[in-house]
Amino acid sequence: MDILLQDFQTPFDTVPFSNIDTTQFTAAVKIALESAQDDIDAITNNNESATFDNTIAALDYSGQKLGRVSRIFFNLNSAETNDNLQSQAAEIGPILTAFQNDIIMNSGLFARIKRVYNNRDQQEYSSEERILLEKTYKRFVRNGALLNNVQQAQLRAIDNQLSQSAIEFGRRVLADTNAFEMHLTNESDVQGLPEREKQIASFKAEKAGKTGWLITLDYPSYRAFMTYATNRSLREKLYKAFGAQGAQANENNTEELVLKISKLRLERSKLLGYDSYAHFVLENRMAETPENVMDFLENLKAYAKPAAIREFDQLHAFTQSIGGPEILQSWDFSFYAEKLKQKLFDFDSEALKPYFPIEQVVDGVFEIIQRLYDLRFERNENIDVYHKEVKAYEVRDGKGELTAILYTDFFPRPGKRAGAWATSYKTQYRQNGINERPHASVVCNFSEPSGEQTSLLSFREVSTLFHEFGHALHNILAQTTFPGLSGTSVAWDFVELPSQIFENWCYEPEALAIFAKHYQTGEDIPLEIVEKIKASGNFLEGIQFLRQLSLAKLDLSWHNKTADKIKSVKDHETEVIKDMTLFPKVNSVCTSTGFSHIFQGGYAAGYYSYKWAEVLDADAYDYFKSKGIFNPEVALKFKTLLSLGGTEKPAVLYKNFRGRSPKTEPLLKRAGLI
Repeated sequence: MDILLQDFQTPFDTVPFSNIDTTQFTAAVKIALESAQDDIDAITNNNESATFDNTIAALDYSGQKLGRVSRIFFNLNSAETNDNLQSQAAEIGPILTAFQNDIIMNSGLFARIKRVYNNRDQQEYSSEERILLEKTYKRFVRNGALLNNVQQAQLRAIDNQLSQSAIEFGRRVLADTNAFEMHLTNESDVQGLPEREKQIASFKAEKAGKTGWLITLDYPSYRAFMTYATNRSLREKLYKAFGAQGAQANENNTEELVLKISKLRLERSKLLGYDSYAHFVLENRMAETPENVMDFLENLKAYAKPAAIREFDQLHAFTQSIGGPEILQSWDFSFYAEKLKQKLFDFDSEALKPYFPIEQVVDGVFEIIQRLYDLRFERNENIDVYHKEVKAYEVRDGKGELTAILYTDFFPRPGKRAGAWATSYKTQYRQNGINERPHASVVCNFSEPSGEQTSLLSFREVSTLFHEFGHALHNILAQTTFPGLSGTSVAWDFVELPSQIFENWCYEPEALAIFAKHYQTGEDIPLEIVEKIKASGNFLEGIQFLRQLSLAKLDLSWHNKTADKIKSVKDHETEVIKDMTLFPKVNSVCTSTGFSHIFQGGYAAGYYSYKWAEVLDADAYDYFKSKGIFNPEVALKFKTLLSLGGTEKPAVLYKNFRGRSPKTEPLLKRAGLI
């Protein structure tokens, strides 16, 4: 416990993972919380008149030890969890929620904040200071500072329940994921799987002390089987298991939690004077209102749905032509889509993997970032890591100055939640003349190495890697004064722009030439394959587009004015997405029960932001394309956007970069919808 509360005597103040007693996080959080409370008391009890420096800035800099310990804990609970950490999470979550509520409902503290806010027009503030002042005041008001004592007590109770429910939701979904495995012992059961995927499945079985092949719900394993396995009944079994996470009649069922969380969020919003949780959330987003989001989604749907129907009919006709099933089911989509792609583009996704060994792709990402932003990545094996598969890097600028520390963690394991994400262990900020540099992390679940053979990535995984590195760059390049505005501390529907725009380089011959080389022969990826990758970039995009829109509408439906009237999770979901569903309904499958983005993560009433950011990214990348994808002037403008974090409104940052507001046409053209 002591090690967590002391200054780390480590290279670059990195986390000493190996020396941490992970059973002591709760105790460490409680002690760090006392220190944070001392910071709050010092601000509140200050006898001097409230100013920006002694109140707003002091509050933003407060509780640094608590923030550091908390980030370490929650990052480990996502990437390297165990029963002990999960048990502590159930206690730590409510403790931190209660502390945040104590701060928000501290009338003396809020009086000082309000005094500074009310006098804001009488002072000269920088843009960053004005943004922080407005953000601080709104944070207090939006979390109950203006409520009476009874209402504040109600809000505390709601927040405590929401914190516990979100943690329990994540625990149950992970438990369902880990509980399923499909152990196959007959060669015919893995027919169609590429040799590489069979080796990985065999290696999984061997590690589990079994013979044959092991297929799990880890996404690389799941996706490979759904795409290539010829055994349709096994694809059906796997699809239903994947889609039933949290929806089965067992102790991990989350339906009650879904209803509870959505109702509590609505109750909380009404208590604060909002019509719904979506109204509450979107007040601080670029989109501003649920009505604007719905108009945005419906506008895109008008282009996406006709295209999706055409693509579905094309896929069905192709399936029939090669003797496939009369009725296309959801577990047929990836399998026959891959075959159609091969026919249309003479293109085998599996055949691409030898050109994307993970070490080579990572080095390629590093070089592309160097060309764009003049950053260099140097492996440092003296920096402690939390698992043997994790690597640590020093990130330095063109002058050799340390810009950041980066951790990478790429392969699935039992204590790691599914998906891919970027996070941080330390935030960038300036204080007392020191520019504290960030410690960022990229975490994924890619196809793992098989024995002595390296991990070969699918093109989708390559794209995911670029996506998460885009998020990491937002933190790595941060150059702000205040931690509360640093890096990814931006409006949620702006936060995906850096990640999604970076994916575009995957499709460019000039970028692919850097890293797409055969792992055995060193041969460059053939130009004709590069052209096919580009040509297939919007293959069945209408179907995928419609799927994302349906998820965004489903998210909003759980957070609208009538969320408390929902009785059945499955019936509600079916009704909401019925006009955007192309495949026959599968009763046992439910998206909401495993929808961690909105019931555990931070995307509640914000899932639309993926498409919102796609509009921004397509428009922004169109600018890069017009000047050259490595154009130094455009890259410098985007680097500036990244470095400023949340110090200016997103619309202003974008206009400063692009010279105008974003347009939707580049996205619709890129997706082949117009």
